[in-house]
Amino acid sequence: MNRTFSVAAVILLAFGNANSQVASHAPTNSKQAPHGQMGAAGSSSVVPLQASGKPVVRVNGVELTDVDLVREEYAIFPYAKQHNGIPKDLAPQIREGALQMIVFEELVYQEALRRHMAVAPARMQRARADFRKQFSTPDEYGSFLKTDFQDSQKLLDDKIRRSLLIEALLKSEVDNKSAVTPAEIQAYYNKNADQFKKPELYTFQTISMLPPPNATPEQVKENRARAEKALKQAKAAKTAMDFGLLAEKLSDDDYRVVLGQHKPIPPSQLAPQVLKALQAMKPGDVSDIIQLEQAYTIVKLNEHTPAGKTPLTAVRANLAKDLHERKKEQLRKDLDTQLRKAAKVERI
Repeated sequence: MNRTFSVAAVILLAFGNANSQVASHAPTNSKQAPHGQMGAAGSSSVVPLQASGKPVVRVNGVELTDVDLVREEYAIFPYAKQHNGIPKDLAPQIREGALQMIVFEELVYQEALRRHMAVAPARMQRARADFRKQFSTPDEYGSFLKTDFQDSQKLLDDKIRRSLLIEALLKSEVDNKSAVTPAEIQAYYNKNADQFKKPELYTFQTISMLPPPNATPEQVKENRARAEKALKQAKAAKTAMDFGLLAEKLSDDDYRVVLGQHKPIPPSQLAPQVLKALQAMKPGDVSDIIQLEQAYTIVKLNEHTPAGKTPLTAVRANLAKDLHERKKEQLRKDLDTQLRKAAKVERI
């Protein structure tokens, strides 16, 4: 139950298609896949999303139909429209998730009614206006109202009001209670120190001269001469780009295609000869020739990141967002558990 609720999204998903049957409390049907049309991987690989208005679950006596279920399945897996259904291997999981969500929404709606919550006329007017904006012309809106809501503005208003009440209760019980304080952020940062540790890393470029297989002594000598010539040019390179262009031109290894650039590497993954050279260098320095068996390498150190801990200031924003989402999800789960305790939910 980690899908973010949005009244606008619910309205758009619920009412985006014509020719559907709607109960006064239930979202409208999503468009069915054309009969006989195959998905991207063939009809046998997808489960079509179709609805006939058949009840699938009863929540405290209120029936929710497969129309509600299909609407939610589209919300969970929007690619269903492109593929004319849901992948067969995902269908059971998606359907179960959709069922749990429509039950949760109905329980939230019923709780809002139990608390005698109401929608202010001005809020209702704005929501109605926002909904109408999705239609290009008044005639298009009128056609939708006629086919989906029996030409009744009241039925549509009931649907919009239901969504707004769900939104209002979730805002009260979830959104408003999920704010994260600076103290909570600091406490999490202190308690989970390992999560913010930074390993020591070296970021560098190389120019490597590799001998041919089974190189003769003469070939090894020629390879050394190439390396010495390359070293003079590498020492003269003023920037990482200059060094990289040399690597592209002179180097024999695969890193030449990325200007000799290596991803950040911890000391434990470096050859001892290379590590020893890097430890004596400052960013921007170019090493002397490093021999690795019969190969010769020249290294330019671009960055050395010592081991340490990422400061809280660098992670505060992302950490606050993450903790907020965790708290929000937990509050939703708690609300769902609480509402289900006294509810009668019957699968049909």
